[in-house]
Amino acid sequence: MSQRIGRTHWKRFAIGAVPTVVAMAAVAVSMAQGALAASFSISGSDFKVSAGSLNGSGFANYATVDVAKNGKRIPVTVSALKNAKITDMCQSVPVAIPALGTYTMTLEAGGSGTPVKAKDLYIDMTDLQAKSGTFRNVDIGVATGSITKGQVNPKDHVDPDGYAQQAGSIEIIDAHQRVWATSAGTFELAGLHMGIAAGRHDCF
Repeated sequence: MSQRIGRTHWKRFAIGAVPTVVAMAAVAVSMAQGALAASFSISGSDFKVSAGSLNGSGFANYATVDVAKNGKRIPVTVSALKNAKITDMCQSVPVAIPALGTYTMTLEAGGSGTPVKAKDLYIDMTDLQAKSGTFRNVDIGVATGSITKGQVNPKDHVDPDGYAQQAGSIEIIDAHQRVWATSAGTFELAGLHMGIAAGRHDCF
């Protein structure tokens, strides 16, 4: 089964069906070197992530709640992939620096012809826009506890009878999303560039 999705109608198959990868810039390097801890308190602010394309296998999507360090609870949709390849990846995070004002932390990778690669990838997000999406071997409305094509993040507390979606493979083109947290077993960032600059320099 194959399902195509356009830019404006994502509600049925996942408000966040696209894991375009990337965590906060500060944790990206540690993920590239190996396993990341399964659980952490999120920062309390989201960040922007874009990608030219994403191809992956073992996809699952479900809802949960992230908890910030300050105790704030944020409902998110989790997009999980067992394996993913991403091109032209960009992440931007505005930060307030005392006495200096707003700066933007940026991370770019996968733009040199060699894609970013990730295993056991989980994206906690609240919004997604994309030019197109193709999902193959799709199950919509599967119980969270019955997911077989993808997997649930061990850090997430979910109802095993809750609503979920899964697919054998996905392909997403020109994705823009708002993300609260990302974790991965391994994250290989080809052509990695990280930086910080004064002002706002959003990926989209």
